[in-house]
Amino acid sequence: MRLLSDDDLKQLLNKPIFHCISEVADDLGLECYVVGGYVRDLFLERPSQDIDVVVVGSGIQIASELHRRLGKKSYLSVFRSFGTAQVKYHSQEVEFVGARRESYQRDSRKPIVEDGTLEDDQNRRDFTINAMAICLNKERFGELVDPFDGLADLEDGIIRTPLDPDITFSDDPLRMMRCVRFATQLNFLIDEDTFDALERNAERIKIISAERISDELNKIMLTPTPSKGFVDLQRCGLLQLVLPELQNLDVVEQRNGRAHKNNFYHTLEVLDNVCAKSDNLWLRWAALLHDIGKPKSKRWDNLAGWTFHSHNNIGARMVPDIFRRLKLPLDMKMTYVKKLVDLHMRPIVIADEEVTDSAVRRLLNDAGDDIDDLMLLCEADITSKNAAKKQRFLDNFRIVREKLAELKEKDYKRLFQPCIDGNKIMQLFHLNPSKEVGELKSFLKDKVLDNQVVNEREPLMQLLIQKAKEMGINVQDATAEVQDASSQPQDAADKPQEAAAKG
Repeated sequence: MRLLSDDDLKQLLNKPIFHCISEVADDLGLECYVVGGYVRDLFLERPSQDIDVVVVGSGIQIASELHRRLGKKSYLSVFRSFGTAQVKYHSQEVEFVGARRESYQRDSRKPIVEDGTLEDDQNRRDFTINAMAICLNKERFGELVDPFDGLADLEDGIIRTPLDPDITFSDDPLRMMRCVRFATQLNFLIDEDTFDALERNAERIKIISAERISDELNKIMLTPTPSKGFVDLQRCGLLQLVLPELQNLDVVEQRNGRAHKNNFYHTLEVLDNVCAKSDNLWLRWAALLHDIGKPKSKRWDNLAGWTFHSHNNIGARMVPDIFRRLKLPLDMKMTYVKKLVDLHMRPIVIADEEVTDSAVRRLLNDAGDDIDDLMLLCEADITSKNAAKKQRFLDNFRIVREKLAELKEKDYKRLFQPCIDGNKIMQLFHLNPSKEVGELKSFLKDKVLDNQVVNEREPLMQLLIQKAKEMGINVQDATAEVQDASSQPQDAADKPQEAAAKG
């Protein structure tokens, strides 16, 4: 962070766009201030192209005149129902709004809006660090207006509301998610009174749309250390309301002196490990959800202790409902997350035993193009405090990666996907889509993956007919087709001789 005087701010705002806004405001006789995130980020020395401007009067009037003066290279969008306008000029976007006073009804976060002063507008801001304003009028150009000591909170690394936090959060409950998100993004602490208000008002989050909540969750996920945000959400009671599946991991049960680890904090460690290696949002979601099946799968075994068998499969089946509830994409992104949750134990099981070619072939076949992301997730999942055990897993993962690289070079799709597919099986044996077709497909796939047969049509057909016969399926037509196919090369060889005889 950098402490800036009014003269420093004047220099930082010494740009054509701000001087043009200043001239328009003075010509129209209106007070004009740049506010919010742009001001905050000047002190934090973070680049920002999105500029919010508050006008004591009509923001649309200033935006329209600014657009006229900037000419054809600028673009104006007016939103009269909201009293706002936006001007795009080169790479900059300037949002104009009239200063306003807001009041709220209990069952809605949509405010009743009235014209107001700069003070009214700053009062309605969510946090002190976002309530600072810099005057753009010529006489006071560069003057900071900071009624709530937002600059001091920036310096101290504190998230605090300008007014009573209970009113701030009750009026617009989305601000609770924003509070945690800003604390996570900026690595700030939440003021004690503000945090207490989060706890008291957590239930109000229920009036917020799933889309807005997931947008804030995604912003938390994209920070360098999202675990900080999820711990804050858990502590204030919001996590139980927005993502109970994750909250349910925060339990440690003990029996006969044997306890399992806290899977909530383990999950957050895995998430941070992934974030240190990848900025892929959906890989981060896979890390966050990878163990959500554990509460449903938890069992006690007198010999083994606590077990979580098939928690990966159970968790994978939970993913679509979570994405649906949070209005997250139900396309390939959801499929990708579900797939990684389902497969995340496979490399660990391989690495815990002798790393065989067959096991690696199966892994590569099932993971496909997502194999590198799966391996990254699995390596992040090794959080054991036993250094020797952790190193053994990582050494075996290195062997898995080496074998994967070898198989990739040999074009695994061509080698490991049987050249006889389900449609051909149905055609050969006159079957409809059924359990039998799936069983025959799996049989061929296993033989190919275990390297027990060359992935070529003739040897696969022989195996297929033998297996179908064992299953009681009529193989007469399939056998005839194999015999016809085997005779074709000889027939083809005879044709030139026949043609020569006729000649």
